[in-house]
Amino acid sequence: MKIAETSRLIISKITLEDADFFLELVNTPNWKKYIGERNIKTLKQAEEAIKNGHLKSYKTFGFGFYKLQFKEENNKTIGTCGLIKREKLDHADIGFAMLPAYEGKGFGFESSKAILKLAKEEFHLDKILAITLPTNTNSIKLLEKLGLSFEKRVKPFEDDEELLLFAKDLL
Repeated sequence: MKIAETSRLIISKITLEDADFFLELVNTPNWKKYIGERNIKTLKQAEEAIKNGHLKSYKTFGFGFYKLQFKEENNKTIGTCGLIKREKLDHADIGFAMLPAYEGKGFGFESSKAILKLAKEEFHLDKILAITLPTNTNSIKLLEKLGLSFEKRVKPFEDDEELLLFAKDLL
């Protein structure tokens, strides 16, 4: 189900039929380096992750992560962007990831702008957060370009590294 469209992208809900794409994405080098190993190695595991993550988030919060389909390549799914409500953070946070061939081409900025617009106008959120590793300079630059500002260092996950927390008021 399409939720938004940009000049180059169709932004849609992820479904179980996207398990092959999700399996590929979570096993890319940058996903593992900056987001973390998810131990998703089979299509069945990818389907379970979609069921317990994406689909549950849509049902619980009305939003989640979405697939990005590139119009110029027959709507090939090239990445993901969206919102997640984490237990240890006070507000939803935005995230994005692309397949390696599509990194650094502006898709993160383009899709994130559309998601921020939805966050304000459709989901009626008043503030958006983002968390990233201090070493993920490309994400930091993108978050700043989107108007998010560094707030503080946080440890939102057990036994995890310290992350940088960014925020943007949407009011």
